[in-house]
Amino acid sequence: MRTGQSKQLAGLLVGLVLLLAACGRAPDAAAAGGGAQRAIQNKGSDTLVNLALAWAETYRQVAPDISIAVTGGGSGTGIAALINGTVDIANASRAMKESEIEDARKNGFDPQEFTVAIDALAVIVNQANPVNELTIDQLSDIFTGRITNW
Repeated sequence: MRTGQSKQLAGLLVGLVLLLAACGRAPDAAAAGGGAQRAIQNKGSDTLVNLALAWAETYRQVAPDISIAVTGGGSGTGIAALINGTVDIANASRAMKESEIEDARKNGFDPQEFTVAIDALAVIVNQANPVNELTIDQLSDIFTGRITNW
């Protein structure tokens, strides 16, 4: 079973490496001399940082002339940087909001979203808390601030 999962992961990594290749910026005019390095800026979700670093490292093995900088900061930070044009790839552990998509379009591009992983979230309540069960809707309300005292 592990071998099958490893092959699936390898296939996913190859696909993502190809995706990263398509996202590279052209070299700066100042660096346009022979051997100029292309750079890909990647920022966003702290949940995805380690995965993005692994992809960048793997990609670097097949395209050593391309530099990939990966930083975290949160989904919103990455999306904002994508919208304002300071990064090539925004990692997000959520879908883009319609307002973010509209802002990107106002800046001249139509962002494309790709689901590359799905993570799990475990919610653990302190033993002293009398709450025995929370629904998905209640958790959503807690995490979005609609419920502040539970």
